[in-house]
Amino acid sequence: MNAHAPLSFALPGTDQVVVVGAGIAGLATALRLAPHPVTLVTAAPLGTGTATGWAQGGIAAAMGADDAPALHAADTLAAGAGLSEPEVAARVAAAGPGLIDWLVGLAAPFDRDAAGDLALGLEAAHSRRRIVRAGGDSTGRLVLETLVRVIGRTPSVTVLVASARALMRDAHGAVAGVVCERDGQRFALPARAVVLATGGVGALYASTTNPRGATGRGLALAMRAGATVRDMEFVQFHPTAIATGADPMPLATEALRGEGARLIDATGAPVMAGIAGGDLAPRDVVARGIFQAQARGARVFLDCRGALGARMETRFPTVAGLCAGAGIDPRVQAIPVRPAAHYHMGGVKVDAAGASTVPGLFACGEVASTGLHGANRLASNSLLEAMAFAPWIAEAVGALPAPGQARAEAEPERGPSDLEALRHVMDGEVGVVRDAEGLTRAVRSLAPTARAGCDAALTGLAIAASAVTRRESRGAHWRSDHPAQEPPRHTEVTLADLWAIAETLRADAPEPARGVVTA
Repeated sequence: MNAHAPLSFALPGTDQVVVVGAGIAGLATALRLAPHPVTLVTAAPLGTGTATGWAQGGIAAAMGADDAPALHAADTLAAGAGLSEPEVAARVAAAGPGLIDWLVGLAAPFDRDAAGDLALGLEAAHSRRRIVRAGGDSTGRLVLETLVRVIGRTPSVTVLVASARALMRDAHGAVAGVVCERDGQRFALPARAVVLATGGVGALYASTTNPRGATGRGLALAMRAGATVRDMEFVQFHPTAIATGADPMPLATEALRGEGARLIDATGAPVMAGIAGGDLAPRDVVARGIFQAQARGARVFLDCRGALGARMETRFPTVAGLCAGAGIDPRVQAIPVRPAAHYHMGGVKVDAAGASTVPGLFACGEVASTGLHGANRLASNSLLEAMAFAPWIAEAVGALPAPGQARAEAEPERGPSDLEALRHVMDGEVGVVRDAEGLTRAVRSLAPTARAGCDAALTGLAIAASAVTRRESRGAHWRSDHPAQEPPRHTEVTLADLWAIAETLRADAPEPARGVVTA
């Protein structure tokens, strides 16, 4: 069978669970499902190709004597700009301390202070020091390595290096497996349930801090299977990607500003002067501040010179190494930075158990829209969210009825795609600052390729189409033509909605499509 041959057959159901993706969300879910049999499908060998390993900041959890989950939840709601759901924020924040204890029990090497207590860092928009870290700024890598070690000694988990190509359904429409591809051959994995843990969309942008594989494949799989996606327009741009020409862009962690680094222009003037919160404002505010400075022709730098630069190699060894590789000495040179696509707050709409709108399909981590992040993720809440939902998903999957017969339908031929051209469309038209004209151009550019079967174009289309319908500015979504806010609401779209929006804009309607948003 060649890579383009369509599949059309049925297989008996099986009691295994398929988890697609091997970042912290996928690994944690696989472990929480034990001893239930799990096949963990990963596009790259374990420990590689995932954004988790690049996470520098840490895990937010209310571990300090002066902190409490209620304070953490309040900070999350404030950053979420009216779209974070209070019950979700409270539930996830309450789970935080126990999840850190779970990782400690798995021998995660968290940093400690002189008294042996967890060392807690401060990041923007947090009211307390609550960022639990490992290896200074190597938290993601070290937590990932910890979970990979545990997976290796968990007999219920089978690791399969392959690409997920489509979701299988049973006679009742429930998701009942995955069609995978490896070495040019396609094969089916029937399952009791499928959990998408495929990460984000940053690589859809020319300027990104994400691995090149982060093109929203899981979102496209879910949409083609009929799932609703929510708040797709909310893409978080990290304000301090290191601007030295690399792709993906190295990241200068936000924790640097928590430790005293400041944003300046080439003259040394503070970029965030006069803006509420200054250098420690929420990420969307800082990203727009830098974007606006650059629009005026200024170059922007992160100034770590002095005491912070002197201890960079011990406190922030990852950033120190990235700077060294770019020929920058942060002790005496300011670091050139600019905003870059970093994290996606939108995703597959899920409930409190991580279940999508399609039976049998779950989503965990960045691919999911849980209601936690709202319009703007609070720093270091991402690893926390993934770990919090993993046991809730495992409990819900365990309660599912026995699977039926799984069907793999014929797949459409995939048309050619130019990913680099797509990335420049997203950067130029669906970036930090947006307007109706640019978003319309993006929809018109992406729709034909999406219809031809390109998953990256479909995900980009969902982002652009959702953005054109949200005629307000909120959190990470900033419309220069609609700077005011409307009453808070979510944006929900299905595949049919996207085709309708694309058709309306293709016909040059005077107003963008209406009717696809819900309260």
